[in-house]
Amino acid sequence: MTATRAKTALSSGSRELQNRLATFERALTRAVRERAGGPGRLGQALRYAALSPGKRLRPLLVLTACEAVGGDWRRAIPAAIAVECVHAFSLVHDDLPAMDDDDYRRGRLTTHKKFGEALGVLSGDALLAFAFEELSRLREQGVPDARVVDAVRRLGRAAGADELVGGQALDIAAEGRKPTAHLVRTIHTRKTGALMGASLALGALAGDAPVRTVEKLHDVGVM
Repeated sequence: MTATRAKTALSSGSRELQNRLATFERALTRAVRERAGGPGRLGQALRYAALSPGKRLRPLLVLTACEAVGGDWRRAIPAAIAVECVHAFSLVHDDLPAMDDDDYRRGRLTTHKKFGEALGVLSGDALLAFAFEELSRLREQGVPDARVVDAVRRLGRAAGADELVGGQALDIAAEGRKPTAHLVRTIHTRKTGALMGASLALGALAGDAPVRTVEKLHDVGVM
């Protein structure tokens, strides 16, 4: 491949990625605004947290994995929304005074600083619940029921006490102590790797990949 052709291919790939990201952003915004309500300021706090600026790396992993195994990446959009909502929930709760006690994230006030600590907790709770409501919409995209159930199981585990939440618990317990390399790896594997692995696995499930491929992609994400 000549340098000119390589540059053209990279430019085309970048445009495709940007188009994919724009499609996802529209879908996320529509889902949150139309289906993730709540009385009074709760709905405002939820939307503030879910639609805050971000790289959207995890949902892009979902969509790209779906395409990589031969599926239409648009089919995986409900799973991508679900993963981003789990990620948003984790950030809202990590920022709370009882956790990392952060006032700003990406240049904006954190959710609890803007809406109060109680709504910070509740909006995070609501985002986690909404994630699974959206994940069930894979069925509307033609994903078989058994695969939807598997997706729910995988995302639930990645977000739970053995993985993401457990990683945060270890992080809190390590405060004020000199961490070992093993502990740091364990925390990052649980807090970050687990959701990355679930993102790739969910995309593969939506793309009708064989179970062995789903597992391999999950393991790549965790690493």
